[in-house]
Amino acid sequence: MLPDTPGVHGSTVDVEPLGEDEAEDLLRGICFKTGPPRTVGVELEWLIHDREDPGTAVSPERLRACADAVRAVPLDASLTFEPGGQLELSSRPADSLMACIDATAADLAAVRDTLGRAGLVPAGLGVDPWHSPRRLLKEPRYAAMEAALDRSGTAGRAMMCTSASVQVCLDAGEEEPGPLGYGRRWQLGHLLGAVLVAAFANSPLRQGRRTGWRSTRQALWAALDPARSLAPTSRLAPRDAWAAHVLDTPVMCIRNDDGPWAVPEGLSLRDWIRGGGPRPVVRADLDYHITTLFPPVRPRGHLELRMIDAQSGTDGWLVPLAATTAMFDDPEAAETVYRTVKPLAETAGPAAAPRNPLWTAAARDGLGNPELASAAAACFAAALDALPRLGASDHVQNTVAAFTDRYVARGRCPADDLPDPAPWQQAAGPQHGRSPRR
Repeated sequence: MLPDTPGVHGSTVDVEPLGEDEAEDLLRGICFKTGPPRTVGVELEWLIHDREDPGTAVSPERLRACADAVRAVPLDASLTFEPGGQLELSSRPADSLMACIDATAADLAAVRDTLGRAGLVPAGLGVDPWHSPRRLLKEPRYAAMEAALDRSGTAGRAMMCTSASVQVCLDAGEEEPGPLGYGRRWQLGHLLGAVLVAAFANSPLRQGRRTGWRSTRQALWAALDPARSLAPTSRLAPRDAWAAHVLDTPVMCIRNDDGPWAVPEGLSLRDWIRGGGPRPVVRADLDYHITTLFPPVRPRGHLELRMIDAQSGTDGWLVPLAATTAMFDDPEAAETVYRTVKPLAETAGPAAAPRNPLWTAAARDGLGNPELASAAAACFAAALDALPRLGASDHVQNTVAAFTDRYVARGRCPADDLPDPAPWQQAAGPQHGRSPRR
């Protein structure tokens, strides 16, 4: 979600123009930085709700005061706020799973304490179950983003302002083939990703209605726009596929130092480099363009796994972090998981994730889908076996085991625990009627 990355929003003037060959070389060089997997990171997005009355929207003034208070708290992670007021913590790369968990848990405790003093709580849900999208951040990039995404319908505003996730960040992997090779891990992300969508689906409600999806958040991402949320083609090698995808996807906007940002229609980055835009492309434009692409797995040197709904509870977030890290970074588990999910490619078919039958079933049915439930059972078993080898604490192992027993072993996901909207109608407001459960 458009982090404030150094250089991304830099000046557009007095910089050498970027050529097409140079852009391709940069993309191939920065997208997969290979080596033995060592570091782990996590990005946690949270909706902010009133502790006593979550169905009533928190006022912008109260959210601004909350943001100022949280910014004053010393944190190990970087802190940002999303367009709808969601809070995001982005950990620093950690040398181990437990280092990442311990640092993030300490930050979250401080954030929860600060929010609690204001009568607010961070809510771990993939989509806000009550509130309509409202954009609180007025920067030019968010206005341009909203205008660009509006061309494809309402999913863009809902994604910007009412969604939240757990994003797991892992090293790209080794250059050589094998269980930890970057090519294998790239393929694994697009098959195991559907299993993670299903297992952690936690957004069956939106604007007071049951939507018919276990992960409404994933359904919104799939509907975002014709190309921006798609995975690159699988017909090319990973580096070539990502470079072509970045260059051939339309730019969301063209930055301007002095006024509103332009929102071109159908202008790919490649066409802009070739002279189709209002000014030459510079390196910061390439960097920014990458942040406006939302595939399920985004290579940024490391792999950014973006498909997991935010999780409820104090420790809910650590389950996808720990389980996913184990499935990818432990060689024995990675081999077992890869063999488990490889047959899912037949169900997925040739269409790119997340717009293929496998990912659609994961978002709609969660682990109610027998094929995904079977795969999840084997993958979580492998993760549980691997966690001690990764140095996971007893608490982390027990938390992942409890999730596995409660959901995975029973073909269920967190969305199945959320009540029907009827008890929430009064808080949500009279405009939120109930739709039939599908």
